[in-house]
Amino acid sequence: MVLNPDAHWGHGVPVGSVMVSPTHIYPGPVGVDIKCSMSLLQTDLPAEAIADRRVRREIIREIESKLASGRRSAVGRPITEQTGFDAAVHGATKKLLNTLGIAPQWADRCEDAQHTAPDGCSDPLALRLDKHLREKTVKDFGAKCKQLGSYGGGNHFGECQIVRVDEESQPIAHHFGLRDRCVAFLSHCGSRGLGHALATHQFRTLQQGFRKRGRAFPSGEPELVYAEYGSREADEYLQDMALGGNFATVNHMLINSIVLNAFQKVIPGTRGELVYFISHNIALREWVDQQWQWVHRKGATRALPAGHVELEGTVFEKTGHPILLPGNPRDGSSVMVAKPGASLATFSVNNAAGRRLSRTQAKAILTRSEVDRSLDDADVVSNCRSYPIDEAPDAYKDFREVLRSVEKAGLAAEVARLIAAFVIKDASS
Repeated sequence: MVLNPDAHWGHGVPVGSVMVSPTHIYPGPVGVDIKCSMSLLQTDLPAEAIADRRVRREIIREIESKLASGRRSAVGRPITEQTGFDAAVHGATKKLLNTLGIAPQWADRCEDAQHTAPDGCSDPLALRLDKHLREKTVKDFGAKCKQLGSYGGGNHFGECQIVRVDEESQPIAHHFGLRDRCVAFLSHCGSRGLGHALATHQFRTLQQGFRKRGRAFPSGEPELVYAEYGSREADEYLQDMALGGNFATVNHMLINSIVLNAFQKVIPGTRGELVYFISHNIALREWVDQQWQWVHRKGATRALPAGHVELEGTVFEKTGHPILLPGNPRDGSSVMVAKPGASLATFSVNNAAGRRLSRTQAKAILTRSEVDRSLDDADVVSNCRSYPIDEAPDAYKDFREVLRSVEKAGLAAEVARLIAAFVIKDASS
């Protein structure tokens, strides 16, 4: 087990942890929001283009008007049950992206654009989802499909950022597609209601199996149920994780397309490309300690450095891939790249700053005026009438200290700092 600098309390295992096993699959160290992820869109707009707060608010309104909300589909996109089914089964195929009006080349900038069943095929996923729908273990599927193109509540967000790259990092930043002093957009969300339904079904099924066989839960903790790799139970979990993972990928791609279109409507001629899309809640088969093992990450991000065997043949083979680390709207976020020392942490780093205060503590300690003033002083606007106190910057650990700990440990180095200009939160769905 590896604990990252952002580690904090979570069900079964802490958020910010990495667990490795060559033989067993654990749903707990993945969590209920399967493939909760980060994505970064880079535009060619100079920072000055959004200096005026009125322009930022106009862009916010345009984005909000097009995102899925509640039971409303993403506006102007052909979201049907078949769309949702195809997204879950096949992921971000270029055919589906074209259908949804999303740049098909963005699939090439995904950590994993398509997840398959353990046999490497998609057909078992279609059969598995059909079974869920037939047996109603996934309910209200149509409403869940309409969540494609939405953030959800809690700590999920969209943030407009200004990219800052120092001279030393320019070569890698250029290779990543980052543009110094230009506008970017960082998104944090996952597989929405579908992923949650699949994950909770898996916990319930595996826990029932343990009880039926008289098997003790590890450390007495039901959240640490597991299945032996190669067993029917493991195959079913991996199929469900793939369904949720694929849905999350298409969700991110659609959000980024909506965001880019909103910028283009407010500021005609804007161009943008996806920098990267990377998960922090998933189990992946990876080469660790000279063998293939299941690496479970819960609130942790994969960090493969230059020359890693799994980057061979990719555009990141000689640099390592982008690592997207959100901090908070006041103190900024970061794009990093792994160093060879990441091997000490199973090629993983933290996925964010991590909570310092629980939601209850934040609401009891912090005040509305403090939260509003901290964002206003940083020249950050938001779509919220009242920014959620439990999501305030001071509810999280000092992002600068978290970054410093990652760099001092030799895990990763910063490529760019992202300075927030506006934030979109959705506490209503």
